[in-house]
Amino acid sequence: MERTQISLEPEQAERLRRIARERGVSMAHLIREAVDAAYGADAPGSREALWARAWTAVECGRSGLGDVAEDHDRYLDEIYGS
Repeated sequence: MERTQISLEPEQAERLRRIARERGVSMAHLIREAVDAAYGADAPGSREALWARAWTAVECGRSGLGDVAEDHDRYLDEIYGS
């Protein structure tokens, strides 16, 4: 574990203390969770998340659907949303 120091607004610190107390965890634990949610492997836009979305699109070709070549834009729209 690497130690670091951050500065929070008083309202942020109080909110974290309250949530940590309610959940029975440390403020550091909450901050690590928030960092993972925003910048971790599963975060939107992360390399891993983009690969997972691309794999979903590739798997569409193995779905047994006969019209993927013609309707690929529609399927990609369904997967990624316009």
